[in-house]
Amino acid sequence: MGTVVVMRVIIAGGHGKIGLRLAKLLGGREEHPVGLVRKREQEPDLIAVGAHPELFDLETGTAADLAKILEGADAVVFAAGAGPGSGAARKDTMDRGGAVLLADAAELAGVRRYLMVSAIGADAGRQPDHDEVFGAYIEAKKAADDAIRSRDLDWTILRPGGLTLASGTGVVTLAEHTERGQIPREDVAAVLLALLDEPRTAGLSLDVVGGSTPIEHAVAALVGS
Repeated sequence: MGTVVVMRVIIAGGHGKIGLRLAKLLGGREEHPVGLVRKREQEPDLIAVGAHPELFDLETGTAADLAKILEGADAVVFAAGAGPGSGAARKDTMDRGGAVLLADAAELAGVRRYLMVSAIGADAGRQPDHDEVFGAYIEAKKAADDAIRSRDLDWTILRPGGLTLASGTGVVTLAEHTERGQIPREDVAAVLLALLDEPRTAGLSLDVVGGSTPIEHAVAALVGS
């Protein structure tokens, strides 16, 4: 693994179930990430885990305004999403459009490291058995991933399997492609932290599900160390 250094990380979707867990891990290392939130009532939850909330709406804000928040950051993480109950239109405006806006802002602010939380199967796109909303979600994720790969950024795309609220296990299967499976959100956050600590994972698109390999070992194996 690379040497752990203090980072300034901006988390889009800072109040989301993965974003908040990542913020807590970074906050526990006294790194105090910035979490983007859409509502002021979400701010105390970020503060409670050692993060700094920043009010910004990825669906209505501009790249120029977001770039001001990103200035001086070492990395950005896209962990936002339209969430359950949202329709096909918001899958595009948030899951795709929000990710692209964050990339635009990162380029403007000179932030090269970009971690994208995608979804397992996104690379294959919409399938015949997908309903309208899930199909739109997968399409949005695929479009976002493709857009990020086209940027001159040090990107890593992480595609988790089915997300659960179970406690993290600390062990995963992490590879370019894996069988489908489930994974606790806590473990996804821990993998994101390990990816942030290992800049040599830039340029990789990875699936992650529950497994038997400790997270640090799984990430180290990707870069041959």
